[in-house]
Amino acid sequence: MRIDGKQIASEIISSLKERVDKLKEKGITPHFLIVMLIDDAQTESYIKQKLLRTEEIGAVAIVKRLPNTTTQEELLRIIENANKDSEINGIIVQRPMPKQINEEVIAEAVVPEKDIDGFNPSSRFGVPVAIAVMEILKRVGIEQLDGKKITVIGKGITAGKPTIEHLGKLGIEPNVIDSKTTEEQKKEILENSDIVISAVGKKVINPEYLKQGTVVIGIGMHINEMGKLKGDYEEDEIKDIASYYTPTPGGVGPVNVTMLMRNLVEASELTK
Repeated sequence: MRIDGKQIASEIISSLKERVDKLKEKGITPHFLIVMLIDDAQTESYIKQKLLRTEEIGAVAIVKRLPNTTTQEELLRIIENANKDSEINGIIVQRPMPKQINEEVIAEAVVPEKDIDGFNPSSRFGVPVAIAVMEILKRVGIEQLDGKKITVIGKGITAGKPTIEHLGKLGIEPNVIDSKTTEEQKKEILENSDIVISAVGKKVINPEYLKQGTVVIGIGMHINEMGKLKGDYEEDEIKDIASYYTPTPGGVGPVNVTMLMRNLVEASELTK
């Protein structure tokens, strides 16, 4: 069955808007800062989606565009000022960052109570893409992951790695398929997986490897030769095999941005 990420996101947005309205009654309007250092079409698309969701829940986003020559010291000063600013409830430094910036240093510079992107190891919040996957699984009736054979394909810093780490915090050690996994190993792992979470950004799933009834969650996406946004698998190839699957677009993406908004609202509520 096809999972409608847009519908899930819409339901969550409605509840978040109610929470923001209650905050406003107490004189609190959620504000967050987005710092951008890389200005390309994909990044702009991500920012556009965040701004759209921000408007829907009644919050405020401040976008600060910096040149890609910005030094790490300059960026750290901006973060320090935002950490101290009581009007700012959340801080995002948009990834990717220029090569002169150490992303781990930047992640740890954001105070945990404002780290709505969840990259600081001490953050109060989960990384939105990881908790989006958990929310989707919950929405299709999979609230208990114990005993499930879970596989994550890809371990990149923006999706695969945070998902693996989030599962680890839940006491679950997933199978991980990466570039070093042989085709034979990949086949064996997938044939025994109850849940497959793919976060690569190109077609990597052979439907013949999936067992009947597998839940397939696709985070990765790419533009194909026809200029269309595609995921890590062809929907038509897996729709009769998977019990549930997310489409691209309209699957994990809308829920991902919505989880960021949920983190923002929770951060704002903590300021009461």
